[in-house]
Amino acid sequence: MAERDVSSSSSSLKVVSRKSLILFFTMISVLFIMSWFFVLRSTGRPHFIDHNFKEVEESSEKEKPEKSDVGKCSRNDKVVLKVFMYDLPSEFHFGLLGWKASGNSVWPDIRTVIPGYPGGLNLQHSIEFWLTLDLLASEITQASKAGTAIRVRNSSEADIIFVPFFSSLSYNQYSKPNPQEKKKTRNKILQENLVKYLTEQEEWKRSGGKDHLILAHHPNSMLDARMKLWPATFILSDFGRYPSNIANVEKDVIAPYKHIISSYVNDDSTFDSRPTLLYFQGAIYRKDGGYVRQELYYLLKEEKDVHFSFGSVQKDGIKKATEGMRSSKFCLNIAGDTPSSNRLFDAIASHCVPVIISDEIELPYEDVLDYSEFCIFVTTRDAIKGNYLINFIRSIGKDEWTRMRNKLKEVKHFFEFQFPSKEGDAVQMIWQAVARKVPAMKLKLNRSRRFYRSPPSTEKGLKSIPVPSNFW
Repeated sequence: MAERDVSSSSSSLKVVSRKSLILFFTMISVLFIMSWFFVLRSTGRPHFIDHNFKEVEESSEKEKPEKSDVGKCSRNDKVVLKVFMYDLPSEFHFGLLGWKASGNSVWPDIRTVIPGYPGGLNLQHSIEFWLTLDLLASEITQASKAGTAIRVRNSSEADIIFVPFFSSLSYNQYSKPNPQEKKKTRNKILQENLVKYLTEQEEWKRSGGKDHLILAHHPNSMLDARMKLWPATFILSDFGRYPSNIANVEKDVIAPYKHIISSYVNDDSTFDSRPTLLYFQGAIYRKDGGYVRQELYYLLKEEKDVHFSFGSVQKDGIKKATEGMRSSKFCLNIAGDTPSSNRLFDAIASHCVPVIISDEIELPYEDVLDYSEFCIFVTTRDAIKGNYLINFIRSIGKDEWTRMRNKLKEVKHFFEFQFPSKEGDAVQMIWQAVARKVPAMKLKLNRSRRFYRSPPSTEKGLKSIPVPSNFW
């Protein structure tokens, strides 16, 4: 009997012991899981990550346009781009317009005076003027502004560093030597001084220029400095005179020309009221990719409803072009010395459906704007085939042309430069295009900083790496 009691007690102890062990290990597991939960919670959202990225991502998901809304580029994208602008000496910007600084400021007080910009063809590459004015206006509390970009005074808070050098104006006005300049033009001296200035700045040293924004809209502007400043993002009209490792669509921003022809206001024209089928007026004999102009001239010059002639801004050239484009159904935009030209934007302002023959052309805001809805694209190879082009244009009927012309009316404000800038105009569209480059820019910059704490390597050359036996 006693033996049974002892055996029973022993069994009970074993059961209790087993339960205790199970309870013990369960508690250990729970504590382990909870400890990892708190560790993960404390490390999952480090303070140096910008949580606004999530808000932007969620916002962009909600606002993804349907195909029919592609042309509505502004879509209330109130992306506030924080821009640090260098206080460059006035000789680099408004001083080129004859404005003289007074007092401590290098900038004009735009509430009282805005220096005038030269007219004519100078205007087509004047985006540097409009963007700088917009940044200056962003600091004026009472000023009317769209607010896509704002100027900040602390460069560490900025998304991008803006370099306010009026490079296109410098090229247009000061690239030709005068008798007082023995070796270097003023344009070349300004570029050299700009490179020296930038490379001495802490902002440039910190990023190597990767977060800088430089304007070089005229294809010949910044010819000397571009090879030294290329880590920066350029604002260009095209990539025609740039090697692909210096400028490309992934890194840089394509901006529109400012159209020379005035916008067609109160346009009540129709397909039938525009008598000219196809219009071109400009330089016919060009070098490089512009050979196609003369080929097309010989193919089209005898067509009765086609206007194809030489023209320039001289002798009422702008007035004639305005009248010609507004009375034409289609306007040719043919590659010249470079892939782009102002003619495309004159056509848009005139509601004349552009016919683009330029295989290497890059177009402004094409990541959000579908140009095929209001432009006709023809390859160079097809355009110079006998009657291919004229037969193709004649095949486009009234309904299709009217649809495209109406689309031109909808999108033309994306190409309007004005001050004060308004939401959805060219100035705001350019800032938004820059803002879309910022995440890739930051990625590149952050990746370049991975090993900055590591001591410099003393080894030279590459180590020999053994090849696995089964490699071949």
